Amino acid sequence: MVPREIRYNRSMRRDDKAQRIIETLDDLHPTVPIPLDHQDPFTLLVAVLLSAQTTDKKVNEVTPALFERAADPFAMARMEVEEIRQIIRQLGLAPQKARNLRALANLLVEQGGQVPQSFEGLEALPGVGHKTASVVMAQAFGEPAFPVDTHIHRLAARWGLSDGHSVARTEADLKRVFPKERWNRLHLQIIYFGREHCPARFHDLSRCPICSWAATKKRIAEEAKKLPVGKRRRQRG
Repeated sequence: MVPREIRYNRSMRRDDKAQRIIETLDDLHPTVPIPLDHQDPFTLLVAVLLSAQTTDKKVNEVTPALFERAADPFAMARMEVEEIRQIIRQLGLAPQKARNLRALANLLVEQGGQVPQSFEGLEALPGVGHKTASVVMAQAFGEPAFPVDTHIHRLAARWGLSDGHSVARTEADLKRVFPKERWNRLHLQIIYFGREHCPARFHDLSRCPICSWAATKKRIAEEAKKLPVGKRRRQRG
């Protein structure tokens, strides 16, 4: 049940807070399907690359036509960049993504057509950064990783698990506080939680299933000031 008043415990250790977060997420999101539709490591890699500055829903609307035309590196390497761009034109950064996909496919063909199963190999591919590599390693190959998207970066700061200084800092802090065997599941649970319970704007932290007790009183008060006047409520200690 969503708490109706703040019950922040100043003495709560970070490890204890992390454990309570795990329990809450397991209760709210016991199953966490991979949000991007795919069939194998290559189609997952393509979908994740396309998801930058675009919603997963929109990517899932576009990829069926792309994968019907090219579901492996060999077929995609035979496509013209403009043809790829036309298929993905609804997505943000479509011209750049089309160029990266064609270059990525060409490189994979040169390497035998297999998606690398290492961070180093993935991050050497055109358009593939650390976050994309982390998603592929976790979701395609089952390797422990903690991809940090905007939801996770925001929530880690709200919950006092990281200072929000950078995505790299957030990833390192979350890896320290959460058990390694939970990373792959947790990063998806936090994404779903952020989408359903913890939006970026106009969010009353005092009524959130996690922020209400994990965030500091100062943070709760600061974000309450950003709420529309009609949604503000008195914060009680």
